[in-house]
Amino acid sequence: MGTKEKLIERFKNQPKDFTWEELIRVFRILGFTIDNKGRTSGSRVLFVNGEDAHTVHKPHPSNVIQRYIMKQVLDFLIEKGLITM
Repeated sequence: MGTKEKLIERFKNQPKDFTWEELIRVFRILGFTIDNKGRTSGSRVLFVNGEDAHTVHKPHPSNVIQRYIMKQVLDFLIEKGLITM
């Protein structure tokens, strides 16, 4: 199992210490690009893959993703068929 697969497995396990950088890597592995919607977007970041898009708020002041956001992202990726459980 390569590092990409290990990262996706780690994400699927929903750890308490999953970071923003790791989440960005998961989205990039799955073919998403990042769009911050310009200077007025604040902490909102849009991840786009063709017609699929998902908005996530950058965590602050900590760099760790909150559990409910990870669950929302996981549900989105499962719904789109990009991750299987």
